[in-house]
Amino acid sequence: MTEFWVSSGHHLTQRHEGGGLAVTDELILAYLARPELMPPDEACAAERALHASLMAEPRRPVSAEDLRAIADADARENWEVMLAFRDRLLAARSVEAAYLALVRGGLQNVPGLFLNQLCHLILRNALDGCDDPHVLRAAELFFRPQRVSLHEGAVLLADAEVIEAREGSSPLSPLVSMLGKEAANELDVLNDDNAWTYWSRSDAFTMALNLNSAKARAGLARAIEAYVGHLLNTAIRVELRDGLEDPDWRWFVGLDAEATRIGNALWNGDALDAAARERLLAVFALTFADQARVDPRVGERPVYLLLAMNAQKTVTLKPHNLVVGLPLALDRAA
Repeated sequence: MTEFWVSSGHHLTQRHEGGGLAVTDELILAYLARPELMPPDEACAAERALHASLMAEPRRPVSAEDLRAIADADARENWEVMLAFRDRLLAARSVEAAYLALVRGGLQNVPGLFLNQLCHLILRNALDGCDDPHVLRAAELFFRPQRVSLHEGAVLLADAEVIEAREGSSPLSPLVSMLGKEAANELDVLNDDNAWTYWSRSDAFTMALNLNSAKARAGLARAIEAYVGHLLNTAIRVELRDGLEDPDWRWFVGLDAEATRIGNALWNGDALDAAARERLLAVFALTFADQARVDPRVGERPVYLLLAMNAQKTVTLKPHNLVVGLPLALDRAA
């Protein structure tokens, strides 16, 4: 099996018999080693002592008195957030269970960075054994914001952090500047000829994705199926649709904030202007294998999944919308 996404921390966990990932000391230590939590040179003795004690015993209880002893208010708040997150992980039977509890609980001040990291780790588990770079590159949308570049009829998605780094530290090539292209056009666009290079650069996030290609859209559909199937233990099928021309449209899920706004407007019968139509990048139809799992208000009808970019040409997926937004009968009863 070819390795990918080492940065997810998958190697720091252990898989339960049921397929979920155990929360290990090594995983907690990886969070504690993040730059945001490493005490700076000016940190007080109490913060240094707290960090050292947790690196030695990552599960040890931390009292309110321990936190109040930290002199810097910002550092104290960082530790409060981190330890609350750690305790939720440790209280759950698996990483997946912790993620579901956080999402269904309204996220409860969980930083977006931590949520993306959990999604990265969970998808790495769900896609274990996947040998299709198109699926894996499309799955990066779940935990990495993307910058959109519209070029010669193609909708190119490039990692936003990579683009920002290139724009900030490395000038665009003269040819790119002359042609007025965006930084995304300097990246290799994933195709059949270069797909083999994905494995050696999967943690660099330096390949662009042409969302207009059939393999890219099919890859995103397969990633959605893996994510939902793994987390919600329900088999689904996701297929691309040309639009929303459905007279019996019963349910939709916006995969991002802009798509949710567009979907709500359509649901209320509002006409979309040209700008909104351009921002709508893809429409998928999701169907369930087991109709007993579906809210009877939806029945056998498809659930439409909308993907859009915002006015700044950025796509920021909210994959947890699929957890809380799908019309599952079990969730409704609960």
